[in-house]
Amino acid sequence: MLLDHVYLSLVPLLVSVVLAVLLGLLCHRFRQVKSALVALSNAVYTIPSLALFAIIPAIIGTQVLDPLNVIIALTVYTTALLVRPVADALDAVPAHITAAATAMGFRPLRRFLSVELPLAVPVLAAGVRVGSVSNISLVSVGALIGTGGLGALFTDGFRQRYLAPIIVGIVLTLVLALVVDLLLVLLRNALTPWTRVGKP
Repeated sequence: MLLDHVYLSLVPLLVSVVLAVLLGLLCHRFRQVKSALVALSNAVYTIPSLALFAIIPAIIGTQVLDPLNVIIALTVYTTALLVRPVADALDAVPAHITAAATAMGFRPLRRFLSVELPLAVPVLAAGVRVGSVSNISLVSVGALIGTGGLGALFTDGFRQRYLAPIIVGIVLTLVLALVVDLLLVLLRNALTPWTRVGKP
């Protein structure tokens, strides 16, 4: 159950980061697109998770118990959560830095990958940390439709009126969230060594 929970929560997170970076870049390059995408993202994030889990099979033709339903739903949620922070982070990159990179001969793609995206990592990492916690908690809701990793402990405990599985599920979910958050902090620090320059 723990391995299922890790898979169902982290795969959508990884896919969402890629999608959010692409959409954030689109918002950054085309300002008129940003307001529409941000509004759409906000609207998508308000859809109840259980409703989205239930409606996806009807849209893409999967079985109700297919784990792909949960993965797609959480990918949609996390992408919606990350679009605005990514766009804002890219907008916050100082213009003189991008101008200097352009003057040094950096083409747009290289400038984005070598200059703009690394400078946006601290803000992006903060959004990813929120998204990871959100995913780890929402995966449990999938247990109501038969696919939920540790959420099965909650449904079993409620059905049997037995507290032990519920407590185990809560503890494992909290530990998983803390471990993933710690790993993301370590990854952020490794990707942004300049943020620690001058610190004791």
